[in-house]
Amino acid sequence: MIALIQRVTHASVVVEGTTVGEIGPGLLVLLGVEKEDNEQKAQRLRDKVLGYRIFSDENDKMNLNVQQAGGSVLVVSQFTLAADTQKGMRPSFSGGAAPDEAERLYEYFVGQCRETGINTQTGQFAADMKVSLLNDGPVTFWLQV
Repeated sequence: MIALIQRVTHASVVVEGTTVGEIGPGLLVLLGVEKEDNEQKAQRLRDKVLGYRIFSDENDKMNLNVQQAGGSVLVVSQFTLAADTQKGMRPSFSGGAAPDEAERLYEYFVGQCRETGINTQTGQFAADMKVSLLNDGPVTFWLQV
C-alpha cells in the first residue's frame, strides 16, 4: 500500500462540477492499493501517515503530526501509484489490486482514519476527479508498507 502525502494549506476534489471533499490545513493523501495489500497493511499505513511529523512546532521544526497540528486529511484514490514504470514508455498496472479489492481497502483506510477522530474527507473512488491543492513548503513524502 502506497501513500503520497502532501502538507497542504488547502485541498479539494471536484467530480462532475461538484466538490466532494475539501480541507483546510492538513494532509492530502493520494492512496494506491497493490495486489498483496490487506487490512493489516492499511492500519500500518494509516498509523504512519497520521503519525508522520511534518508540521512545524513553535521553533519552526517539523515535529508535529497532522493531529497535533490541528489539521485535516483528504484521502484520494490513486491507482497510478501502483504502476510499474521500469520498462518501456507505457506504465503497467499489473501490480495494482483488482478494482473491487482496491475500493474495499481504500474505504477501510478512510474508516481507520476517521476512527481516530481526525476530520477525514475523501474523493470518489474510480471517478474522474479534479484535485486542487496548495502544497505548503512544498512538503511531499512517499510512504509505503
